[in-house]
Amino acid sequence: MITNVKLLKKTEIAKDTMAFYFEKPENYEYRAGQFADYTLINPPETDEEGNARGFSFITAPYEENIGIATRLRNTTYKRILKDLRIGAELKLDGPYGDFTLHKTESIPAVFIIGGIGVTPVRSMIAQATHDKTAHKMILLHANRTAKDAPFAADFERLTIENPNFTHIPIVTDTSVSDWGGERGHVDSNMIKRYVVDLNAPIYYLSGPEGMVKTIRQLLVSLNVNEDKIKTEEFTGY
Repeated sequence: MITNVKLLKKTEIAKDTMAFYFEKPENYEYRAGQFADYTLINPPETDEEGNARGFSFITAPYEENIGIATRLRNTTYKRILKDLRIGAELKLDGPYGDFTLHKTESIPAVFIIGGIGVTPVRSMIAQATHDKTAHKMILLHANRTAKDAPFAADFERLTIENPNFTHIPIVTDTSVSDWGGERGHVDSNMIKRYVVDLNAPIYYLSGPEGMVKTIRQLLVSLNVNEDKIKTEEFTGY
């Protein structure tokens, strides 16, 4: 489906990270975890990357509007996106993708996520909580510092609303002193602390390309069945 969507709100959700919320087109359907392409309409400037970018839905299908989020970088597209006035329109093309929560509720889900790669996961966990599914879900979310973590408050709220959901925030900057949670990069010991049976879950890996490949190799080295690993690489950080 290709249609125009109107910007309703934009808000900072973490350090140098902004969420944009748009009016949902009538009868628009997508699955939690999918993405769409958003094209700037008649932008004042462009670059060799063009006027379109793909963003995962941060909002769940049950929610009133549709939203995306991105780290703010000094690129032409992101500068224009950041400065869009409320009421401006973008062209939406989608939904696309199959990075979505599996249907068999007896199989646990383990999300191992880096930074802004958490956008499709916010949608999946919010929808599963709304639908009251029986999926056991664990989110290990790594960010350099706590200030870099998008949706931290949402995930804490969802742990209260959904007894099947566990949120494990991780800070990778080991020099941070005022942090009592997990720190350092995700390794086999950290995974084993939260996943008792390594071959029981389906794993969802999302974030920077290097991080996704490293965690995938780590899981394979732990003899996790490769058919149980789903990945989504976020480029253009």
